[in-house]
Amino acid sequence: MQKKLNILGTRGIPANHGGFETFAEHLAIYLVKNEWDVTVYCQIEGCGEALIDDWNGIRRVNIPVDKTGALGTVIFDYKSTLHAAKSDGLILTLGYNTAIFSTIYRLKKRKNIINMDGIEWKRAKWSFFERAWLYFNERIGCHIGNLLIADHPEIENHLSSRVSNDKIVMIPYGADQVSNADKNVLLNFGLTPNNYALVIARPEPENSIFEIVTAFSQKKRNIKLVVLGDYNKGNIAYCKKVKDAASDEVIFPGAIYDKLIVQALRYFTLLYIHGHQVGGTNPSLVEALGAENAILAHDNCYNRWVAGEINHYFDDIDSCQAKLDWLLNTKDVLDNMKYSSMSIYKSKFTWPRILNQYKTTLLDFL
Repeated sequence: MQKKLNILGTRGIPANHGGFETFAEHLAIYLVKNEWDVTVYCQIEGCGEALIDDWNGIRRVNIPVDKTGALGTVIFDYKSTLHAAKSDGLILTLGYNTAIFSTIYRLKKRKNIINMDGIEWKRAKWSFFERAWLYFNERIGCHIGNLLIADHPEIENHLSSRVSNDKIVMIPYGADQVSNADKNVLLNFGLTPNNYALVIARPEPENSIFEIVTAFSQKKRNIKLVVLGDYNKGNIAYCKKVKDAASDEVIFPGAIYDKLIVQALRYFTLLYIHGHQVGGTNPSLVEALGAENAILAHDNCYNRWVAGEINHYFDDIDSCQAKLDWLLNTKDVLDNMKYSSMSIYKSKFTWPRILNQYKTTLLDFL
């Protein structure tokens, strides 16, 4: 049996951007160690033909693209699909945003497994045209993919309204366990351990950043709120709104992708605040569990399944403020929340558990 896999749908490895890239890196390394032949498609700047190289035993197909943003991603996905269609092995597509290109695999009689991500077309940040494109591609992906992977039970339920349950497998994301970190990292931000709360999210309305910052800033806290993210591009009006709502105890260090710095910020935080309102299993929330964080999250079915009933939830500015007023001054409750987070992480979200589920699924499909 040929154990070959082509991974598409990310910007590439090593991971420097987000959850899908991190997952692709972990899965590729894991499968190579288990004697798989793995190819990962990577987006690079420039023009010309694809460049092939090797990274930690993984074959990388680097596709040059001279456009940026969404258009560049679409071009990259199209070129990657054309290239992968000529290769051997299974296809694993991460995300359905350009699922229409997967019709090429059907024509070539190639097996394509699609991780269907969240319900992207419901996100408020998209224009009508963008929502229509995503909705159309979700429908296409459901029917054109040979197997669908849902990262959350609610996503599985959603997909089952489109296709048979027999075509769907539920596997969430994983995260590293953070059991220690360098506290000297905090000095660069003027922080001390357990004397700050942390938010890691893109500055978008659906991530509740304004609500969190406003709730925190209603009174003197004598601790800091650290809000990671790029507040100098994208939705500038929203970024300004968030900053205008912030007290002098809120700091905005920018977008940080250095893994060791982010892990240290997570490990030493008093409370992790997660405002995502839509989606499936959010990688950042799983990472908070792996760092044994006490978690205050937006109250929805996605976050509750991930973070459990011992952690706490908010709906709006008032409920967020009330939770902060209580939690930031109640050590025994925070300790109990941290214990619960680690218990949930170990039972659901360790990388060995998640990657073995993927390996089993891929072997069954072969």
